[in-house]
Amino acid sequence: MTDTLTLTRPDDWHLHLRDGAMLAAVLPDSARRFARAMVMPNLRPPVRSVTEAAAYRKRILAALPTGMSFDPLMALYLTDNTSAEEVALARACGFVQAVKYYPAGATTNSDFGVSAVERAYPAIAALEQQGLPLLVHGEATDPEVDVFDREAVFIDRVLAPLLKRFPKLKLVLEHVTTRQGIDFVRAGGANVAATITAHHLLYNRNAMFKGGIRPHYYCLPVLKREQHRQALVEAATSGSPKFFLGTDSAPHAQSAKECGSGCAGIYTAHAGIELYAEAFEAADALDKLEGFASIFGAAFYGLPRNSATLTLARTAWEVPAELGFGAGKLIPLRAGETVNWRILEP
Repeated sequence: MTDTLTLTRPDDWHLHLRDGAMLAAVLPDSARRFARAMVMPNLRPPVRSVTEAAAYRKRILAALPTGMSFDPLMALYLTDNTSAEEVALARACGFVQAVKYYPAGATTNSDFGVSAVERAYPAIAALEQQGLPLLVHGEATDPEVDVFDREAVFIDRVLAPLLKRFPKLKLVLEHVTTRQGIDFVRAGGANVAATITAHHLLYNRNAMFKGGIRPHYYCLPVLKREQHRQALVEAATSGSPKFFLGTDSAPHAQSAKECGSGCAGIYTAHAGIELYAEAFEAADALDKLEGFASIFGAAFYGLPRNSATLTLARTAWEVPAELGFGAGKLIPLRAGETVNWRILEP
């Protein structure tokens, strides 16, 4: 049995960092584990232009603790009015690596998102031409669609037709959660990929209701049935370069989670790589973790592999009951419980 595991330093291809004091509170957790991260643009107001992305990136780097190395990769927020010219500027600037598609109203801070995919066709055509990836929150928002079916319905109604119209578009189905999503990505060309979160690998929807309502297990897309979790594990551990790490770590203050209408999002950055090690070990696939965490994402984005390494040890540690989060508190996944792998500090 392996007691230590050394990996090429991994990247996080889907991360929420927030802003201001909240950014300063959570950034060290990600920077300690990941060399780079694709930073989500759903601030209030969202990051819609190259100019706004440059300013946000500057704030992230200013919040980075002395001695830490971390490269924030920026994504623009796609709206009905995103122009082909803005896409060209994004490709040329060197620090914007993608554009994020939120269906309007699909998740946290998605009110500015795309109201109908046809309205974004000019920008999407430019993305295809420029070779800039479109990152997709793949959920239908029609009220008649069951929350557990939203991903599958979105694939049928939006993503499959979108790729027929734009067959060379580089597309990432973010935080894929269903067998249908896995099948869609596998059926696509090399230009189609997906990120998978640790929490969707480790838990099914029962986790939200164990012993009562557990708001810190509520995210969007929501946790699914066990058959879907198993499909995600099989894909993540398959060695296919189409699937790579994206934590979707999404911090919210305790007061915003434990209330009458709690926010969607799970904070996992405090154990951002360690939780994946648990999932891969449970599948007897620790030898496949480096590709998933450190190699496949960089290759999809056409970026160099990191040269530094990170070592994990099979040593259990207790997750703090709460973390500081600006003026509030943040409850991390597995608060007061244990994680079975720990980073060995250099």
